[in-house]
Amino acid sequence: MTDTNGFDHVVDVLIVGSGGGGMAAALTAHACGLDALVVEKASYFGGSTALSGGGIWVPGAPAQRREGYSPDPEGVVEYLLRITEGLVSEARIRQYVESAPKMLEFLEGLSSWFEFVWKPGYADYYPELPGGSELGSTINVPAIDLRKLGADEQLMLKPLALAPRGIWLGPKDLRTFYRIRQSWAGKGVLLKLVWRMFKARAFNERMAAIGQSLVARLRLAMRENGIPLWLDAPMIELLTDADGSVSGAVLERDGAKQRIGARRGVILASGGFDHDLAWRKEQLPVVDQDWSFGNPVAMGDGIRAGEKVGAATDLLDEAWWFPAIQWPDGRMQFMLNERMMPSQFIVNGEGKRFINEAAPYMDFGHAMIDGQKSGVPHIPCWLITDHRSWKRYVVGGHLPLPKIPGAPVPTGRKIPKAWLESGVVKAATSWDEMATKIGVPAAELRATAARFNELACRGHDDDFNRGDSVYDNYYGDPTLPNPNLYPLGDPPYYAFRIVLGDLGTSGGLLTDEYARVLRPDGTIVSGLYAVGNTSAPVMGRSYAGAGATIGPAMTFGFVAAKHLASQA
Repeated sequence: MTDTNGFDHVVDVLIVGSGGGGMAAALTAHACGLDALVVEKASYFGGSTALSGGGIWVPGAPAQRREGYSPDPEGVVEYLLRITEGLVSEARIRQYVESAPKMLEFLEGLSSWFEFVWKPGYADYYPELPGGSELGSTINVPAIDLRKLGADEQLMLKPLALAPRGIWLGPKDLRTFYRIRQSWAGKGVLLKLVWRMFKARAFNERMAAIGQSLVARLRLAMRENGIPLWLDAPMIELLTDADGSVSGAVLERDGAKQRIGARRGVILASGGFDHDLAWRKEQLPVVDQDWSFGNPVAMGDGIRAGEKVGAATDLLDEAWWFPAIQWPDGRMQFMLNERMMPSQFIVNGEGKRFINEAAPYMDFGHAMIDGQKSGVPHIPCWLITDHRSWKRYVVGGHLPLPKIPGAPVPTGRKIPKAWLESGVVKAATSWDEMATKIGVPAAELRATAARFNELACRGHDDDFNRGDSVYDNYYGDPTLPNPNLYPLGDPPYYAFRIVLGDLGTSGGLLTDEYARVLRPDGTIVSGLYAVGNTSAPVMGRSYAGAGATIGPAMTFGFVAAKHLASQA
C-alpha cells in the first residue's frame, strides 16, 4: 500500500548496511523509541565486520575499567590529534573519545548477548607517542556457538577461507600459538585446537570467534528487540524533499522498486568501494588489482548516493592498507606476524629495505605506495627469510611441526610444492640466485643481507629501528634480546611475494561530529548520516590500534542514532 507521500513503507529511521555500524545504529535508534529498519544489499548480513578480526578500539571501555585501567581521555585526544595530523576536526575526535565507551556501556546494558572483554598487552600502534597505550585499548567478544542464530546462521557473511570446524582462536590464543616452537604454552594452544575439533565433531558445536562472533551477537540483539532486517534489498538512490533534505530511499526488493520513507533520517552504513576497481584506479592508479579483504558487495553505493544529493567527500584515495600474500587460487592472506619475525627483511625492486618491516600495516602500505610512486617497484615487494625460521616460526600459515598427513594447514620441513610452482614463493641457495629469481640487482641484495645481519648481530636496527616499539615486539620472539632481530643463517633462503591488500577503502562522505553528512561548503545535508567506511575516517590516514575501523563505525552509528532521535 502506498501512503499519501508516495512511499511504499515508512519508518522513523532507515539504516543502509548491516555491518557493525549499521546494527549498532539500529539498536540505538530502537532503544531511543524509534522505528528502525536495516536494509542490506547482499544476501548475507554482517558486511566487512563479519570478515574482520572483530576488535573494537575503545579507550576507556567498561571492560578496561573493570580491570582497573582507565586511559586519560585528554591523552587519547592528544594521541588522535597527533596521528591524524590535522586531517580530522577536533570535534569529531572528541566525540569519538567521549562516545565510544558509552556505546559499549549501552550495548552491555541492552542485551545479555553482549560480552566485551579486554586483555592487556596488544599495544596501540604508536604506544611511544603521548596518549598512546602499551597495554592497548582493543576490546573483543568471546567466541559464540553459531547454532544460537538458528536459521540466521546460514545468512551471515562468512570468510572465503573458512577454517575447519572447531578451529578458532581468540586474539590472545593467536599470539601464543605463533610461539608454538618457543613455548609450552604455544604447544598447549595446539592441544586446545585438537580438543576443539574433537568437540565440534562429537557435539556438533559450531563455535566462531572474532568478527563472526561480534556480528552474531549484534544480530541476536537485533532479533531480541524485534528490529527488521531486509536482505537482498539494495538501495538505488536517496529521496529528497524540495528543500534538499533526505526523506528516504528507493530500494530494489523482490524484483520491484520500493520507496521507503524515513521520518527522522537515513543512516548510510553500507561500507566503502572496496571492489570497484575502476573507481579505485581513478583515485590511486598505483594499485591496479583487486586485493581487498572487504565485503565482496562493497561497491560504494552509499558514497555515490550521498554525492548525488550534494555531499562532499574526503580521502577517497585512502584505504585500510594491509600487506598480504595472494595465493594462486586468489585467496588473500594477511602478512602480520611474519613482518615481526626476527630473521627476515623486506626488499623493494632495487633489492633494498625501505621501512621497519614490523611497522603498523597502514604505515607499511603507505611506504609501498610512496615507493611505487617514486618509480621503484614496491608493489610487489619480497619478504626474505631462511630455512631456520621456516622450521621455527609460523610463516604464511605453515606450522613449524613435523609433517601431519591431512592437516588443515601446511606442516613439515619442506616449502609446499604448489607455493613454489605458483611463483608466490621463491627458494634459492645463494643471494645471487635469489636476486635473479625476484628480479633485483644481485649486488644490492647481497649488501642488504650483509647489512641486516651486521645490525642483527649488534642487536639494534640502526637503519629503521625495528624492535624499538612495544608494538613491534608483540608477535616477535620473546626468547631473543631483541624479539624482532636475529641474523639470517645458512641457505636455502625463501622469498614471499607481498602485495598491497586492504581491509576496505576508508575515504567517504564528509561528516561532522554527529555523523551528519556535509556539503562542500560545510552546510548539513539534512536527514542524512554516514558511518563506517561510507564516511571519511576519524582516523585520517592513520590507524590508532587494532579495532580502529569497527570502533568508529559502531560509535558513530550510536552517535548518529542518538542525534537523530533528539531531533523534533
